[in-house]
Amino acid sequence: MIEKGRLINDRYEIERLIGEGGMANVYLARDTILGRKVAVKVLRGDLAGDEKFVRRFQREALAASSLSHPNIVEIYDVGEDDGNFYIVMEYIEGKTLKHLIKKRGVLSLPEAIDIILQLLDALKTAHDSYIIHRDIKPQNIMIKESGLVKITDFGIAMALNSAQLTQTNSVMGSVHYLPPEQASGKGSTIRSDIYSLGILMFEMLTGRVPYKGDSAVEIALKHMKEPLPSARDINPVIPQSVENIIIKATAKNPKNRYKDVIEMADDIKTCLDESRQNEEKIEFKYPEADLSETKNVSLKEEKKPVKDNKPVVKQITEDDKIEKKNKKTMIIIISIISVLILLFALVVIIGPKITSAKEIKIPDVYGMEISKAEDLIKKTGFKIDSKEKASDDVDEGLVIKTEPTKNRYAKKGSVITIYYSSGSKKIKIEDYKGQNAYEIKAKLELLGLKVEIALKEVEDSASYKDKEQLIIDQSVKEKESLSSGEKITLYIPKILIEYPDMVGDLWDLNRVQEFCEKYGLNLKLNYKETAEIEEGVVLAQSPKAGEEVYEKDTLRVVLSKKPTTTTTTTTTTTTTKAPSDTNIGE
Repeated sequence: MIEKGRLINDRYEIERLIGEGGMANVYLARDTILGRKVAVKVLRGDLAGDEKFVRRFQREALAASSLSHPNIVEIYDVGEDDGNFYIVMEYIEGKTLKHLIKKRGVLSLPEAIDIILQLLDALKTAHDSYIIHRDIKPQNIMIKESGLVKITDFGIAMALNSAQLTQTNSVMGSVHYLPPEQASGKGSTIRSDIYSLGILMFEMLTGRVPYKGDSAVEIALKHMKEPLPSARDINPVIPQSVENIIIKATAKNPKNRYKDVIEMADDIKTCLDESRQNEEKIEFKYPEADLSETKNVSLKEEKKPVKDNKPVVKQITEDDKIEKKNKKTMIIIISIISVLILLFALVVIIGPKITSAKEIKIPDVYGMEISKAEDLIKKTGFKIDSKEKASDDVDEGLVIKTEPTKNRYAKKGSVITIYYSSGSKKIKIEDYKGQNAYEIKAKLELLGLKVEIALKEVEDSASYKDKEQLIIDQSVKEKESLSSGEKITLYIPKILIEYPDMVGDLWDLNRVQEFCEKYGLNLKLNYKETAEIEEGVVLAQSPKAGEEVYEKDTLRVVLSKKPTTTTTTTTTTTTTKAPSDTNIGE
């Protein structure tokens, strides 16, 4: 453990430990050059002593530092100081998704969908940069008070692999979200992250992980062999359209999963639509692979029994060598002749037929009714493929464009794609005041809007007690319209809390501590010895009653204490910190 005040790399001053895990300890530190708070994650245990892992960790962390996305924790620096390998990253004030699930049990559908969509958007940026996270789990996901989701640990996750299944203390956390192909040692693809997201979605909506066991290996084998339990059996509120997303994301055969995060996001955005209310349970196109015989890198291979029969030794003669050489020569000659015959067929027979197709000019059908445009293009000599597309400029049912575009030439009989308008994609804004801000945020984001939740001061904050998440105002008024991608701000009340009068025998230490924990305060206790008042009574407080409460403030309280002797009065001091879940490690 690194002591308070120590400078890492002569720059990052350690303030306190804020998280411990099997792979790293996390410290709150101050960047003495830029004057900002940062989180410093320091490798620990056998990982720091593994040179191969450290080299890979540094390489992958540097690659991850190039990622820039609002839902990915930014990596500022990677290095080594006096044998300590560290990552310096953005400091996030918030709680982990694991903490939220433990506290709430089951998340609402809009909340879970909002979180998954933010994670998919972040992973799209990573996957576009050829970076796979490999360790998506709720312990690696931070949620800020505003509802913004942040993914952490790209560097560490990419440096690990399934060979370390039994080598870290954090394995029981990671293995619950481990794709079958990683458990079997086949490596990872972007579909591996999709599998972990599916398990994460299952947990958010049911309050539990699908597979449990006494060891990491047992759980990994269940990921490989056992079918996923029905999320709807555990939580009947889940519609079939949502369970289908979970089933498809967690398919054991990667071919049955979403091909990428974009496809999964598109499916999620429509999962609560009325048109999908009576959706049938999904059936896989490809058979789910039987992975029971797949080699698992974390398990010891069973040795095959050796027969007692003595091996038969055949003496190779010179004639055998000549015969083997002649066979190889014949195979090469036959292969060359086959290739030449194939090339001849392509050039002399098939080639002229392909090139002889007549090229025709593609007609201009912009603005025509789709049925008339299809008839015209068919009569011209083409095949057609029609697709709908939203448009604010072209009326519903009229042609927007063709591919290839008008006035170009294409071979007779080739396919022309016609795009016709499905109408405007404008979103009509309603009056959301009095509704839950986070539920409305999820609904509007599903429609394609960007939504921000902000605090707004109110005159009578006491009247908003237990209504902190209700919308009191909005930046776009009722009946106005927005296009996909445009922004709306939802305002929730900024509640002003005042310190109560704690002096007297109505407040004891437990009640003071509960108050500090509720409002995120640091508590400093002083004890004054006195024979006139019973022990544990609040004698004084600072700030005084009626002053405004600010998060992270320090509340100083003097408590009475029985004297140790009749002639001496002393004052002792102790300090406690308000709990924090900021930047918790694995």
